[in-house]
Amino acid sequence: MMDGRSLLAQSKSSEVPIPCLDQIVQGDSHALLRQLPDECVDVVITSPPYYQQRDYGGLGLGNEASLDDYIESLLDIFEQCVRCVKHTGSIFFNIGDKYVEGSLVLAPYLFAHEALQRTGVKLINLITWVKPNPEPRQYRRRLVSSTEPIFHFVKSNEYKYFYDRFLAHRDLTRQRVKAGNNVGKQYLELIEKSDLSPEQKQEARVALQQAIAEVQRGEIASFRMKIRGIHSEAYGGYEGGRKSHLKNKGFTIIRMYDRAIKRDVIECPVIASKSVNHPAVYPEFLVQELLNLTTEPGDVVLDPFLGSGTTAAVAKRMGRHYIGFEINPDYCEMACRRVDEVEVQPSLLEFFV
Repeated sequence: MMDGRSLLAQSKSSEVPIPCLDQIVQGDSHALLRQLPDECVDVVITSPPYYQQRDYGGLGLGNEASLDDYIESLLDIFEQCVRCVKHTGSIFFNIGDKYVEGSLVLAPYLFAHEALQRTGVKLINLITWVKPNPEPRQYRRRLVSSTEPIFHFVKSNEYKYFYDRFLAHRDLTRQRVKAGNNVGKQYLELIEKSDLSPEQKQEARVALQQAIAEVQRGEIASFRMKIRGIHSEAYGGYEGGRKSHLKNKGFTIIRMYDRAIKRDVIECPVIASKSVNHPAVYPEFLVQELLNLTTEPGDVVLDPFLGSGTTAAVAKRMGRHYIGFEINPDYCEMACRRVDEVEVQPSLLEFFV
């Protein structure tokens, strides 16, 4: 573990272009981030202390007297993260909300709006973290909160993105739909019953036979066919899309591949471990999936609020470099011990996608 005073000295003397690489540094992120070079990290993944939610030893962000002060302090950190991340990189901020006098203050969304206005970054997704095991509370006048937002920001349209690696285990566990001899038979009957013109019916038959053949060859898992006047219109769509096909040709075919749809939701339980003395341990699975989505082995991962060390531990296990800042010295020691015990072991799923 390093402290904030040694960080600057290393950045001047080391031949390594990125100071404190694969190090956990104890100190205030407001100061430490300013000592990192421009565009030196590939991704920022962090969960800053929430506004007046937990006691982190009375140190750092989250203890501000007002919500406005909290947002301003958080934005100062965010602006430095934007400076430090590469134009091909991503920034993930997970922020929880706060009730004041019985009303949510919308702290995460106030922050995200200001971040967009001030820095010019783009918000690619608002990923929802769904907690199957939220903290049990016996509220009688409101529901228990079981989700939190994770904002995915980028600096340019050239950001790294590995779509197939995200939640890849779902692709591997899905079972291919087996096509029987009667696949598509019902659609043939519906074509004949429809009010399509003879020419449109013939075109629909040809398209249907082609889709059936693709299923039988294993090129697609299944398909659906919509026929004008029989099925409801496709929702939305652009000219040349499903809605246009249904209107102009009288039918449209929706092909379904044997892959899970990559939704902006990660379902992951809250971590409750007696072995980690920290009030809010970030789940490793969340970090793993965000790294799968936006990084490659050898990339640099920064967490300016490292806490118990989850981001650094997962980055090391997956063969990424890490930089971790944490103001609380006890948490720093805890994170160092945790990371030291981790062995590099990329997920086996990376070899299948």
